[in-house]
Amino acid sequence: MNLGSVRARTTLGATAVVALALVVTGLIVVLSLRSDLVRTADLEAEVSARRVASQIAGGVAFGDLRLPDEDEPVQVVDSQGRVAAATEDLTFLADGGESTPREPDDDDDDEDEPGRGEVASHVGFSTREAVVDGVAGEYRFASVEATSPDGATVLVHAGADLAATRNAVSTTVRSMLLGLPLVLLVVAAATWLLTRRALRPVEAIRGEMASITEAGDLARRVPVPGSRDEIARLAATTNRTLAALESSVEQQRRFVADASHELRNPIASLRAQLEIALEHRELLDLPGAVEDVHRLQQLTTDLLFLARVDAGEARPPASEISLTEMVAGELAARPDTDRVPITVDLDAGVRVEGHPRQLARALSNLVDNAQRHAHSEVTVTLHAREGRAVLRVADDGEGVPPADRERIFGRFVRRDDARTRDEGGAGLGLPIAREIVASHGGTLRAVEPAGRGAVFEITLPLSTAVTAEG
Repeated sequence: MNLGSVRARTTLGATAVVALALVVTGLIVVLSLRSDLVRTADLEAEVSARRVASQIAGGVAFGDLRLPDEDEPVQVVDSQGRVAAATEDLTFLADGGESTPREPDDDDDDEDEPGRGEVASHVGFSTREAVVDGVAGEYRFASVEATSPDGATVLVHAGADLAATRNAVSTTVRSMLLGLPLVLLVVAAATWLLTRRALRPVEAIRGEMASITEAGDLARRVPVPGSRDEIARLAATTNRTLAALESSVEQQRRFVADASHELRNPIASLRAQLEIALEHRELLDLPGAVEDVHRLQQLTTDLLFLARVDAGEARPPASEISLTEMVAGELAARPDTDRVPITVDLDAGVRVEGHPRQLARALSNLVDNAQRHAHSEVTVTLHAREGRAVLRVADDGEGVPPADRERIFGRFVRRDDARTRDEGGAGLGLPIAREIVASHGGTLRAVEPAGRGAVFEITLPLSTAVTAEG
């Protein structure tokens, strides 16, 4: 048995707890039993002592006292300490011993000796050794004072044998000691079997996970037990994790394949131009080579950005910026090669928490996308509404069908008409823009246009200072 296993630790722990509980409970039972038996012996001894004391108080002479049999030894001692009377078989009674006086009733005066013909109300108890009929034993004695009619005060000691008490306690202890191992064995066996049954689904999950890891088949799932317990929830969570991992791996595979495809075209074009230039320098297309290098550089930059996003790279602390000034500056710095003019409508004083360069890149990606699809005009608007900045980039092109308005934000996803153009892009502009906006606590989506064309809307929370002032 592997002592480090969950089953072994659970079994040992349960057995130890039950053992401790049984020992404590047994100790309480034994002490309670002994206390009850001692109280019973006290009562028997007190009854015997008061019976004899009553005879003395009634004037019966010591020689005529009716004393109990040898099982209840009695000794009468006068005020001088001499034995006035005793049972016939009592040959020795030890002095002292444990004494437990009983408190008298409130109506009794326990400070004075009993009057003539009276028996004291208080009783003292002690455990003493006595020899009765030649056999030494331990007895529980009750001591009561009594005064005869002629004024002689004596002390009556009456005992009850504690042998029965000792035997009862010993029998109880032996029974407990004999039963304890059996109970612990049953507890250990039951815990071992129940734990084995409870952990069987866990072993099935572990075995299936090992097989999945060895085979590398993320399409497989672990078995989910029919019980509605923690193990079933663990299996369900594991399957959801495997599904997410499968989706992530598939996405990474598509990403690598698409990236390789996108990089291959400009590299092949650049290589062909350089090979031609080696043979015919006059045929070198420098502008085309520069364009291919620029495209490679832009694609590499986009891939690096997405890799950093996927790796969860921490962003630098954001600062409060004027979104109005950032948008105006980015649009003013655009090259003169834009296909169509840009119409601008910006609210003044729109401020957000963010990173100017990243937000400018997101805006630039949206404007570049609009420039590729617009027929005659691109419109950029910025307004503050209900504590949020709303930035829209619209074009009057063919628009985006409702079924594609979410799909176009996938990586390397381009509409079919864009793939027929050399300037169609790599399909990373919109995904990068959405990642940037999401990292600023905002949203980017394609919304329903008022007329024809496409409208992309960015919403960002306004800075706290602006919100407070509003």
